[in-house]
Amino acid sequence: MRRIARRLAWLPGLAVAIGTTGVASAAAASSEAGYPARPVHLIVPYAAGGGPDIQARKLAEVVSRDLGQPVVVENKVGAGGILAAEFVAKQPADGYTLMIGASTHLVQKLMQPSVRFDPARDFTHIIRTGFSPQVMLVKSTSPYQSVADLVAAARKSPGKLNYASGGIGSAAHLSGAALASAATIDLVHVPYKGSVEVVPALIRGDATLGFPIASTAIPQIENGKVRALAVTSASRLPGLPQVPTLNEALGRNDLALDSWFGIWAPAGVPKPVVARLQAAVIKALNDPGTRDMFQKAGSVIDPTPSQEAFDRFVADEMVKYRRIIESNHISLQ
Repeated sequence: MRRIARRLAWLPGLAVAIGTTGVASAAAASSEAGYPARPVHLIVPYAAGGGPDIQARKLAEVVSRDLGQPVVVENKVGAGGILAAEFVAKQPADGYTLMIGASTHLVQKLMQPSVRFDPARDFTHIIRTGFSPQVMLVKSTSPYQSVADLVAAARKSPGKLNYASGGIGSAAHLSGAALASAATIDLVHVPYKGSVEVVPALIRGDATLGFPIASTAIPQIENGKVRALAVTSASRLPGLPQVPTLNEALGRNDLALDSWFGIWAPAGVPKPVVARLQAAVIKALNDPGTRDMFQKAGSVIDPTPSQEAFDRFVADEMVKYRRIIESNHISLQ
């Protein structure tokens, strides 16, 4: 009897535990249903004023109207996006800290396995927003009128020409390295602290060429400060129809290197919150003002239909970039 009594003595505590768990579950469900109840923070791993930052701020503005809460943009620049990714990966998975995740984050992890984030496992891949190719630029007064001109000069003077990028492992770095490898030329890589510094470096004459993304490049092309020699997309851009693709210029078919962007959050964000964010972003991407701004900047809006689709896309991109990095012998050395 005493043994039975001891067992029964546990029941009140068990009932309290079950009751507490039920209350916690109900509170979590209520919190998810009421999301968002406070401002949402969007971490942008690019310098203020550049094309990606401007697009992120426009997206945040329209999304905030649908969510009914401010979407506060915070620029956290450094190490080609690594600082932003490491910060966001450690935040609570409640949907209140988001990030512009991009192809560069995959490249950084492949090139630096020691970085403190995994682009596949440490994030909830909420929705891809689209693509943006790079544009191969030179200063408007440069003697190089075509990719062929530049390649010929580089072969004549190995190691004399250089290219600017927003950092080691950035899209601009990858494109420049791929060009050098494909054309069998020796180009010197000059990494800067952010992509916003690439065009000024060209204008000053500090760099021979650069590969900023289209949203950054097109306004500078239009104001006559730089000249476009090629685009890294698979086909020509509607905004730059006269500019050949890098594949066309070099007679290849493996140099389509579009950057892509999307909304990431820490791993484990509840499904209802993910669905709420997906709906708000899709609505924003369908907004005429947003679409017009993105398209004029050379970005292709292409949202993924589900979180699972974005997960698969990220996994496939990891395979692709690993192949590019290894075949082009790109490293941090």
